[in-house]
Amino acid sequence: MTLRRRTWGIALLVLIGIGALGWTNRLLILRHSLGWLTDLQHPRAPNRPVPWQSGPAAAEAPASARPPNIIVILADDLGRNDVTTYGGGHADWGAATPHIDSLAREGVRFDHGYAVSAVCTPSRAGLLTGRYPWRFGVEFTPTPGAMARVAADLYATPGRPHPIVIDRDAAAAAPRFNDLGMPGSERTIAEVLAERGYHTMHIGKWHLGSTPEMRPNRQGFAETVFMESGLYLPEHAPAVVNSKQDFDPIDRFLWSNMRWAASYNGGDWFEPGGYITDWYTDEAVAAIRANRNRPFFLYLAHWGVHTPLQASRADYDAMPDRGDHRRRVYGAMIRSIDRSVGRVMQTLRDEGLDENTLVIFTSDNGAPGYIGLPEVNQPFRGWKLTLFEGGVRVPFVARWPARIAAGTQLQSPVSGIDVLPTVAAAAGATAAPANASVDGVNLLPWLGASATPPPARTLFWRDGSLRSVRDGDWKLIDSERPKRTWLFDLATDPTERRDLSATRPDQVARLRALLRAHHADMPPPAWRSFIEIPVTIDRTLDKPGGPDDDYTYWFN
Repeated sequence: MTLRRRTWGIALLVLIGIGALGWTNRLLILRHSLGWLTDLQHPRAPNRPVPWQSGPAAAEAPASARPPNIIVILADDLGRNDVTTYGGGHADWGAATPHIDSLAREGVRFDHGYAVSAVCTPSRAGLLTGRYPWRFGVEFTPTPGAMARVAADLYATPGRPHPIVIDRDAAAAAPRFNDLGMPGSERTIAEVLAERGYHTMHIGKWHLGSTPEMRPNRQGFAETVFMESGLYLPEHAPAVVNSKQDFDPIDRFLWSNMRWAASYNGGDWFEPGGYITDWYTDEAVAAIRANRNRPFFLYLAHWGVHTPLQASRADYDAMPDRGDHRRRVYGAMIRSIDRSVGRVMQTLRDEGLDENTLVIFTSDNGAPGYIGLPEVNQPFRGWKLTLFEGGVRVPFVARWPARIAAGTQLQSPVSGIDVLPTVAAAAGATAAPANASVDGVNLLPWLGASATPPPARTLFWRDGSLRSVRDGDWKLIDSERPKRTWLFDLATDPTERRDLSATRPDQVARLRALLRAHHADMPPPAWRSFIEIPVTIDRTLDKPGGPDDDYTYWFN
């Protein structure tokens, strides 16, 4: 009996010790939990060839007589000043974007191109459907619950002027991460084009849900090479150069939990075939060649230049060494995106398809302040996660020699919601589903050699209680946290330096009425926000903010 009691006592002490050790290291465990679970649930096979479905061996008609091929290339977190198209960029660092610039020269440059949202998931949902995503409940970006459990501690910076707000009840009640996304009832570009006989393909990031009904194959895509997790290469691979932002809590979370993985048509996970931007491009080239004899739609959704910041060694070495490692990695990543555009266009030329292919290039939102590079959205204020111009103004260019006059520059505002109706019109398809409206407009009538400017229009943005509207040249940003309104006349103040809300109450009242009318009949979000994070408008995250800085909250 004594021996048994002693054994039980030792076992109890061991359990107490394990529990104490676990409690002491609870944040470390939570920070790594998503990655560890991923490793257990999804062992990754070595890279394998993607078995792209092939079109007919010979074309029934020449490319010029067929409906146009359509390619949408979407960069992630690429700021308007990250390309040299608009006269800025990083050319002095060896990161010019000649291939993106060429699309604009040979087609149209939208000087007031906007993303649907200031963050990825709503923006992508709006681009693919032509509808404001809050019409169908997609208002926030899906976030792993583990992030909510550690967010307050990750962001526990001494002297922070504005608190992180965590709704732990909402986090506990949130659906699984994979269940958060765009409902299958929405009609996507792929579904519109499939109805017209197009072969539809997706490569790269999705971030619109990972249940079977939410994945690309059930949203109109015949084939999908799906980014299952977000490393460009394994962290310690010889061919990669990493830049870690220790001042960014989300960056620390990503390094702990992201993996290097892809799948094809919902199959098992496998390792990509190289640096992920280049590998996605390899697969895009293969997909174009396999389908050169039939109309196709390719949605090439790059992960670049989203964090974690990882460059290929070759691109990093091609950049000048000027003593700023982070900037050098970032510029190298931009090089890879531009090279991707160039390789896609060269493949179209090689296959005799470039004259009758509509290519659209844009980004899902402005560049973030949390990478610590202040010039990425210049000359505009704000970052990803904010509704200032820096958060929603994005590179936006298109090329289609058969219909778009070379050298066109459109000054009127356009949005990612315009992609679906424009693409549908190009293909001779019907944009609007029978039971829902499309918010975007077909841009093609204004892109010909003798086209007139489009009529004035109103654009809306929404993130929780943070709302914005642009009507003509007037733009209003309305915030509940902090309780603040900004009003700007973009005709005279395109960089939003002069808040006119106090001197033009008439415009404030008019634009607020537009906001109320637009949002009055919207459904509640499909899932609740459980974290609110302050974002300073004029400082990157590595620079300590002060109580007098302009800021808004990002709801997620």
